[in-house]
Amino acid sequence: MREQRAIPLVVLAMIVSLMVACAQTTDVGITGAVKTKLVADNLVRASEINVDTTNGIVTLTGNVDSQEAKDQALKLARETSGVRDVKDMISVKVGTMTGEAPDPNRTVGERIDDAGITMRVKARLLDDPIVRGLQIDVDTRDGVVFLTGSVVSDGERKQAIQLARTTEGVKGVEANLR
Repeated sequence: MREQRAIPLVVLAMIVSLMVACAQTTDVGITGAVKTKLVADNLVRASEINVDTTNGIVTLTGNVDSQEAKDQALKLARETSGVRDVKDMISVKVGTMTGEAPDPNRTVGERIDDAGITMRVKARLLDDPIVRGLQIDVDTRDGVVFLTGSVVSDGERKQAIQLARTTEGVKGVEANLR
């Protein structure tokens, strides 16, 4: 009687193992595995990084607060089963145009100013007939706007950058558009 019950459990375990193994070799499975590693990591803010996989090649895009977080995200992706290569499209945010690290002690007023700039830039991108604003993420740090996302042409890329640069309050633009 025990043997009859054990056989279905063994078969079920084998099926689950096979499904997990197959899922990790598909692009969707690889993307999920990389995202899971990013979420579990204490150094990386997974919400700041987008993960896309095509034919086992992982593309990481986004804006992170430190070089250490960027390096860790790349390392985690490279160490994921099924990953053939990793494309680095991650930008490190800087506090000023001189390349200083961001100041964690920013005032509430500075954060509100950045949020206002982000909203104005995003609105301009959404209103523009050339730019697909829903495909571009906008972040602002100390007046520097970070654009991350997908564009279909160089003209769209240039237009998005120009719209951001000419928005009130913008001190600089860092574009990570692919």
